[in-house]
Parts: sequence; C-alpha cells; structure tokens
Amino acid sequence: MLKQMNEALAYIEAHLEEEIDERELERIAGTSIYHFRRMFSFLSGFTLGEYMRKRRLSNAAADLHAGMSVTEAAFKYSYDSADGFSRAFKEWAGINPSTVQKSGMLKSFPKLTFQLTIKGGVEMEYRIEEKQAFTIIGVKKRVAIQFEGENEEIMTLAKSISAEQREEMRSYADMEPHQVINASFNFDEGRMDEQGSLDHMIGFLTAKNIEPGNGLDRVEVPALTWAVFTAEGEFPRVMQESWGKIVSEWLPSSGYELAEAPEISFTGDLSDPAHVKSEIWMAVRKTTLTK
Repeated sequence: MLKQMNEALAYIEAHLEEEIDERELERIAGTSIYHFRRMFSFLSGFTLGEYMRKRRLSNAAADLHAGMSVTEAAFKYSYDSADGFSRAFKEWAGINPSTVQKSGMLKSFPKLTFQLTIKGGVEMEYRIEEKQAFTIIGVKKRVAIQFEGENEEIMTLAKSISAEQREEMRSYADMEPHQVINASFNFDEGRMDEQGSLDHMIGFLTAKNIEPGNGLDRVEVPALTWAVFTAEGEFPRVMQESWGKIVSEWLPSSGYELAEAPEISFTGDLSDPAHVKSEIWMAVRKTTLTK
C-alpha cells in the first residue's frame, strides 16, 4: 500500500500545473479517493489539498527566482489572477512574490515520500467482524476536533443528556456492546492538523427501525465489515494514541482500507483512570490492489 501511495504522490508531482484527475489517482493508489485522502492526512499530517497548494507555491517560488513574472506564475499554477496568487504566496511564504525576484529570498516545501517505520514493537489486539446494518440513537453535537485530553464540548454534551433521554436510549439498546458509545463522523478536512469540527454522538446501538422522541437523533449505519481494536491503559491518552496507530501503522499493512462510516468507541469501568479498557470500531473493506 505504501508503494501505491508513493506512486500516487509521483502522479501528483507530475501534474501540479494542472487539475488532478481523481479517477486516475484512485487507479494508481488502488483505493477510493475518500480513503486516499484520509490515509494521506493520517500519514503526512497534511490534508491533500494543503499539500498540493504548498507544493505548487514552492515550485512557483523557484520559478520566480529563475525570472518568471508574477502573472506567468499565477497562470502556470492555475490561479484566477495575479492578485489571488500574490495573496496566497504571501500567506504561505511571508513575503510578496515580487520580493523573491528582487532579493532572491526563497522558501521551499519539499515533496513527500512515505516510508514504513516500526515503532516500539507494541502489539495491537484486534478482530474483524461482519455486522448487519444498525442505527445509533443518541444526542449529537458539532464539536471542535481535539487530539489530546478530555474534550470539554463532548463533556458538556454528555452532561446535557436528560434522565428521560437516557431511559429512552437504553430501551433501544438491543445489540452489542449494550452500553453507551461515542461515535464521530462528518470530519472537516483539517482533521489531521487538529483544525475544524466533527459530529459527535453519544448513545446506544440498536437493530430496530425506530424514530426516537425526546429530542434524540438517529444515524443509520449500513451492513459493513469492522476492525475492532481493544486498548487498555490511562484514559483517555491510550485510547487517543490507539486511534493514530490504527490508521498510521496498522492500516497500511493490513490489506484493508477505511470505509465511510462513523468511528465508534466505548470504555469500560472508569473508576481507575490508569487502567481503563476501551474498544474502537473502524469500518473497513478489502483494499483494491488492481490497477
């Protein structure tokens, strides 16, 4: 998979001066553009759009240094106007493009190459399960993306749940794990830069086709294959670290790619925060390797 990711990067590099053909990118990467974007963000720390923008501006800086005019550079890298290009260039480089021509000052953003690095030899316990379609019933809120520590917005959401809502949610819980779960979905593109928001839902899973009351929301999840991971240790640090390891270390060598579905987690006994057992559910499908 890393070989295909690098081939996709080579394709992007060769076509920075034109619109990237997403279908061709899917063919080279052997996966959907949705999964490619998510994998790229997890592995690089950049969104795909941000990476291409910085690579184009980096190449433009070299062209300007070589004597290309600002207008020519704007046209070459598909900006609508020289003014739009100048604003983008200054935001990225901290200087006007004309300064590059006059002073020779340069800023660069090198192209990426993905490599597999083995870290720590930590075993990851997981299982693959086929699950029928189900519904998440609960309360939902748009919250800020946060990598570390307890998310105050999610804590506030949890505290807002009324006794009536809890009772109704529990009455629908007819499938594993038969306890409250957290589900995250509809991520903004800046996720890996810890920017933007996501939809977060606290609730229960049910196989019933129902319309809840008491101000509860519902999210329908189709029948999918799930990779189910267990994590145990200090909460929430160990569980948060596990999310990153799943996508950056397990997924590239697993033969699976992420499917579009909520990411689900739940925890066991929280009375001892240093030893909390958690489960993480990631919807997956077999990677398409044909080109």
